[in-house]
Amino acid sequence: MLTTAQTEKITDLIRSTGEYIQSQAARVSERDVTSKDLNSFVSYVDREAEKRLVRGLDRIQPGCGYWTEEETVARSGESARWIIDPLDGTTNFLHGLPAYAVSVALEVDRELLFGWVYHVPARDMYFAHKGGGAQMNGRPIQISETKKLQDSLIATGFPYTDFTHQDAYMNLLAHLMPKTRGLRRWGSAAIDLVFTAAGQFQGFYELGLSAWDVAGGALILTEAGGLVTDFSGSAQFIEQRQIIAAPPAIHQQLHAEIELFF
Repeated sequence: MLTTAQTEKITDLIRSTGEYIQSQAARVSERDVTSKDLNSFVSYVDREAEKRLVRGLDRIQPGCGYWTEEETVARSGESARWIIDPLDGTTNFLHGLPAYAVSVALEVDRELLFGWVYHVPARDMYFAHKGGGAQMNGRPIQISETKKLQDSLIATGFPYTDFTHQDAYMNLLAHLMPKTRGLRRWGSAAIDLVFTAAGQFQGFYELGLSAWDVAGGALILTEAGGLVTDFSGSAQFIEQRQIIAAPPAIHQQLHAEIELFF
């Protein structure tokens, strides 16, 4: 659907949006931050970044719908739509932790076809298109070749707005600690997914995520050879707001452990 020239323009747009975000890192203060919900924060940087992305995407590929975190644009119902998180890891950004990203995906008829994740502080651009493999900064990436959960470093996230399943989540953490090489909480699902795609993590799971948190990274991980499902093992990870993402061998083992608690 997108030409090579269009994908290059979109990549440049995402990178320039990331440069804007980084330029504001030392300027945001508490008075610039509002709370959307418990522990869910937004600043003028999130909103402005989203507006820049929408304006640019409209110029490059007009006529698409949007599914965005900050809801700066109201356009839905089209068969093709952009799924955008302008600043995944806002809390990290506000606290000066270098783990935040821009995530963009293009979905057509409910199928993810293109995905970008830009790790802003590291200036690393991850990209994939359906059937075309995954890359970081133009170089191919692939999932880890690790075959055993006990040899795996697993990424996750902690409940921070919805604590309905907190007890089960904490019990699962305790259960996995002796069964893995370690657990990490990076604070950005988009980064967790692309680090897994690049083989730095051997798996990632989390509960309660939105489409914009995972759409871009999920496609990148899939194109790098990984498997992405919800906690039941189905492909409805966006609808169910649950995700297990890993190389197939590790996914099978991680899924079996998660099923004991969910």
